[in-house]
Amino acid sequence: MSNVLTVNKANFEEVTASNKVSVIKFGASWCGPCKMIAPVLNNLSNNMKNVTFGDVDIDENSELAQLHDIMSVPTVLIFKDGTVVKKSLGFSTEEKLKDLIFQYM
Repeated sequence: MSNVLTVNKANFEEVTASNKVSVIKFGASWCGPCKMIAPVLNNLSNNMKNVTFGDVDIDENSELAQLHDIMSVPTVLIFKDGTVVKKSLGFSTEEKLKDLIFQYM
């Protein structure tokens, strides 16, 4: 079971404004690397209960993508206290993402 939230304009601020670390993937259904990173985020979400994980579909939420200067997918943004602290472009392994997340915990 995945603990990755579906994120859109209506809940974006709520998901990212918590005092927890939030990891938000911007992707698209037609994107191969986005499909490859999905199970990585699912595994991390199941193992890192103190981190919020979310997924933004850029085709359905283009305004959010523009607001955060998303130029390619997948792009993973790491938020701390509502502020972007790290941006990762393209596919990342589970270990690489875990290391990035731990920097902000």
